[in-house]
Amino acid sequence: MRKLFFVTFFIFIISCGGVDFVYKENKNLINPLYEKTEVSTSGFNINFMNSYLPMFFGSNKDDIFNLSIKIEENKTRSSIETNQAVSKLRYELKFNYTLVLNEKNCVTLYKELISYFSIIPKSSGYNYGTVSSLEKKYELAITENLNRFVSIITDNDLNSCS
Repeated sequence: MRKLFFVTFFIFIISCGGVDFVYKENKNLINPLYEKTEVSTSGFNINFMNSYLPMFFGSNKDDIFNLSIKIEENKTRSSIETNQAVSKLRYELKFNYTLVLNEKNCVTLYKELISYFSIIPKSSGYNYGTVSSLEKKYELAITENLNRFVSIITDNDLNSCS
């Protein structure tokens, strides 16, 4: 029994020899703007935006960059019933990111990212389920868009002006 345990343990150790870890390189784990950026938002006001920004960019300690995020919203009625009631709404949120390097006072990155989502209203009046669902979709769109932006800036040289 003891020999079987050691043989099984030895085979297990040998089989793990070729395992490559996903986060072997730190490159994608580090946000180069974290605690170095003053962030401001303008345009369409999304309640959740200001609560998510510190999670992605921290508090500004070094004041190396200024990031301006302009948000535009566009609603499209995708499906209209015979009584003119909307049965499906499509939302398009356009985020315009402008990153300025304070030392050189120049734009180092400008990026426009678009997030989409759809919602099916449940009634023409106030409906808690629809409002709650809409808020959740806004939250998901914000986090998805900010994650895409952070992944883009890790691949760019932020100290050179464009």
